[in-house]
Amino acid sequence: MKFGYSERCLEHDTGERHPENPDRLRAIRRGLAKRHGVEYAEADPATREEVVAVHGAEYVDELEAFVDGGGGSWDPDTVASEGTWDAALTSAGLAQWAARSALDGADGRDTPFSLGRPPGHHAVPDDAMGFCFFNNAAVAAQTVLDEGAADRVAIFDWDVHHGNGTQDVFYDRDDVLYSSIHEDGLYPDTGDLEEIGRDAGEGSTVNLPLAAGAGDGDYRYAIDEAIAPAIDRFDPDLLIVSAGFDAHRHDPISRMRVSSEGYAMMTDQIRSVADDVGAAEAYVLEGGYGLDTLAEGVSMVHETYDGRTPVTDDEEPDAKTESLVAELRELLDL
Repeated sequence: MKFGYSERCLEHDTGERHPENPDRLRAIRRGLAKRHGVEYAEADPATREEVVAVHGAEYVDELEAFVDGGGGSWDPDTVASEGTWDAALTSAGLAQWAARSALDGADGRDTPFSLGRPPGHHAVPDDAMGFCFFNNAAVAAQTVLDEGAADRVAIFDWDVHHGNGTQDVFYDRDDVLYSSIHEDGLYPDTGDLEEIGRDAGEGSTVNLPLAAGAGDGDYRYAIDEAIAPAIDRFDPDLLIVSAGFDAHRHDPISRMRVSSEGYAMMTDQIRSVADDVGAAEAYVLEGGYGLDTLAEGVSMVHETYDGRTPVTDDEEPDAKTESLVAELRELLDL
């Protein structure tokens, strides 16, 4: 893969005890240094105008002033420092780079993966929350739509937390499909099965809130039986993966049971879905707070695109997962 990366993202200083800290990117880089075929690319920061395409201008102005004043705690979870404004614009710009590169033909071993922070999928149009300031995947999707590089974009979010911000941005639109597999009842306590979009966007939001303890078999079944059919029906030009790695069985802040090999499996499934519909593919980093498991997860995605065949087991989905998927398929007529 080719990874978008910038040292500017390290300047977002959240403090020593915050789980979303610069060591996350350092750990990923160390892990990738052991792998073959890793390339890095820089990217220009997103412009204010490109960010305002998905966020309210008043909020963006408020955030810029907050950072200019030295930052601090925006809310109990979300911390800004003097470097946050540039880091947030850079993180959004890296996501734009990934989307543009994919649509320009970067695929296979050159498939783009943006390693930006702060992450983005909790950032709603008029507020920061959940460690997120600008919604990187949403900015990237809106940018390529505005530039005419794509007519339809699908976003698949496998972070353990529901991407409430991404859902909110596109909830009433039919040109972006947002789909998510996440842990039921976990922060931010959104993403119910019945949240399927509104008005023109009805049917363009797909949520699978799996029960705590779901593992590789549950995720494999959910993708095959719900996410893949939804993406296939939507027929996007670009598929963006909001790639968080906090559903890993050893991540410190979730109760899911996905293995490192499970991320390779999901990558292979999503690659097949994209191939089937002829969509370009781009990855955007979201969460993941165990440094070793985060680095291993990103490396698994890379190695899958580098030619390694995932090792899958015979783990069966839980009956709760099967029931949830059946209910969603009926709700969306999949």
